[in-house]
Amino acid sequence: MFVHCLGVAAGGGFPQWNCACAGCRTARAKPEVATMHAGLAVSGDGERWFLLNATPDVHHQIAADPALHPGPGIRATPVAGVLLTDAEFDHTIGLLMLREESSLKVYGTRPVLEALSSWFPVRELLSDYADLSWSLLEIGKPLDLDDRLRATAFLTGSKAPRYVGKSRHAPQRGSSEWEVGFRLQDKVTGGTVVYAPTLPRWDAKFAEQVASADCVFLDGTFWTDDEMSCQGAGSRTGRSMGHMPVGGADGSARALAALPAKRKIYTHINNTNPILDEGSGERRWLTSLGIEIGRAGLEVEV
Repeated sequence: MFVHCLGVAAGGGFPQWNCACAGCRTARAKPEVATMHAGLAVSGDGERWFLLNATPDVHHQIAADPALHPGPGIRATPVAGVLLTDAEFDHTIGLLMLREESSLKVYGTRPVLEALSSWFPVRELLSDYADLSWSLLEIGKPLDLDDRLRATAFLTGSKAPRYVGKSRHAPQRGSSEWEVGFRLQDKVTGGTVVYAPTLPRWDAKFAEQVASADCVFLDGTFWTDDEMSCQGAGSRTGRSMGHMPVGGADGSARALAALPAKRKIYTHINNTNPILDEGSGERRWLTSLGIEIGRAGLEVEV
């Protein structure tokens, strides 16, 4: 299995257009440290690729990765589909960018597909522009994407996007299947990768998903729960947004470091998080634990 990291930024990107935090100022002064929104491209054979989420940067991400370039036919593309972890804007807006008569499969849980039909009606908007087929993801049911690549969705959280519930004509928001991670397996090599860009808590069910993984891409949105308020960037806590912190005694870093996985990589990192700074103490501490910070262009083979 081949895994390409397309970017690691949380919603808003890095730098965020309206943010003057220390990290965003650095990213404007040094464009080489900037990064696009978090997403992966995965393939079993290196020929057909599936995107994990379609970010607002998806057309730039495809252009930056030669494995995803179109050809040899004039409109042939190796991108075969998109697996959605949720219905958030930063994971679905890219579907609108993939509209040029593309023939793609899009996979999502029932509430996610309903949200894209009602509150954020991407499915209707794209119906005259692209040949997209919408497929239901069933939690815990293995999905064979090709001859050797298998994906299994598992629940990570139940937080619906903030825009959900704005329309009285839309379905109810009471489902628990709003946020998922993916366990990706190469049926030939047995290699396993877990992708979980949203993780509100490290519970026994999540521990079971990552216990035997060879590589884990994990939610690294915030270093502390009160990071936004401490920097004057907002009043909401990380946990209220569905993200457990990386640092601290109850953070994810210590649990991640204890895993037997060969590669442990943080992704979906907010612009306020100090781990985006290569010289920060927080970054050095993670490195000492054997934990990596994702970057666009990072490739993993398992």
